Amino acid sequence: MRQNHIIWHPATVTKTDRQKLNNHKSCALWFTGYSGSGKSTLANELDCQLHKLGIRSFVLDGDNIRHGLNKELGFSPKDRVENIRRVGEVAKLFVDSGQIVMTAFISPYRKDRDQVRKIFEEGEFHEIFIDCPFDVCERRDPKGLYQKARQGIIRDFTGIDSPYEPPLDPELTIDTQHHSVKQAAETIIKYLKEQNLLPN
Repeated sequence: MRQNHIIWHPATVTKTDRQKLNNHKSCALWFTGYSGSGKSTLANELDCQLHKLGIRSFVLDGDNIRHGLNKELGFSPKDRVENIRRVGEVAKLFVDSGQIVMTAFISPYRKDRDQVRKIFEEGEFHEIFIDCPFDVCERRDPKGLYQKARQGIIRDFTGIDSPYEPPLDPELTIDTQHHSVKQAAETIIKYLKEQNLLPN
């Protein structure tokens, strides 16, 4: 239950101040797609390219977050909702700090992604659908998770016994089946420049 005596304390240094210092806008790039679609790989390649351009950025990775902040959460529908809610709030803190934050999470439910979008200001949340066919993701199986899910070792696995709801109108769709990681990252950087989030 929310405590009535908890009052928001406004920051002296604003988000706009931090963006001016960084010489670029801040935003959340929300990567969503099946396990094995390439979310984490692409997010880290993009992070590397942004770093070379002098852009302040950070990657929030699904597995890494579950080692700490969300380590007590499982993969039930209820826990998935809470997982994404927390990540959304952390991503907003990064945006408020003036950085570009990339989140690499399956985030299978549209409702959860839409709820996260609502906590951001207009133009700060960019849903990026990492579009890779399910059968390709399963063949890749970089962590051996699909095999374990098929064997019943892992329960509530997205695409096997838990649904995935692809975005209906994402800001950007990246085809990782037919494009290299480098090409995909360059496409996102081009998009960010077109949105005036990065200097040309």
